Amino acid sequence: MEIRFEIVRGNNMDSVIIRKAIPGDEQVLAYIQTESWKAAFVAILSPEELERCTNLQKAEQMYHSILRRDGCNMAIELVNDQPHCTAAWGQNRCNLGDAVGELICIHSLQNNWAKGYGSAMMEYVLAQLQQAKYESVILWVFEANTRARKFYEKHGFELTEQKKMANGIAELMYKKDL
Repeated sequence: MEIRFEIVRGNNMDSVIIRKAIPGDEQVLAYIQTESWKAAFVAILSPEELERCTNLQKAEQMYHSILRRDGCNMAIELVNDQPHCTAAWGQNRCNLGDAVGELICIHSLQNNWAKGYGSAMMEYVLAQLQQAKYESVILWVFEANTRARKFYEKHGFELTEQKKMANGIAELMYKKDL
């Protein structure tokens, strides 16, 4: 499914396309993920961990595999024909039952943060999860990632009591009923 719309900000009107990610999109997905991690996690991850997690070649290889799996749910958002955001979602990976989906990731490039494009992608993903008949959705976020946490809360996600450690850093689970 592809959607097209425009976002008006002041005197500017931007053309936005959100479409399913397909084989051949690996480089774009890897670029968006690694660049967004560099901007978002510079104060959260150690320099060594950040470098390890933002290896462009490894990210491309990962997306090459992911995009060829059955049931791959990924989207790319283009702003004025330029890649900006990506998201992945599906069945939760925490054994919470079939009615609970998971927002696995949402990444966007820093140059367009706080302009409404991430919200547009979030609305798209939530609509896809509802269409797939999920009753609720979870996500995991670094506890120290206050910018992302505010974004999720703005979209109706509520902090749960669930917490886990990932690479020595606390992650919190948020949940939203659909």
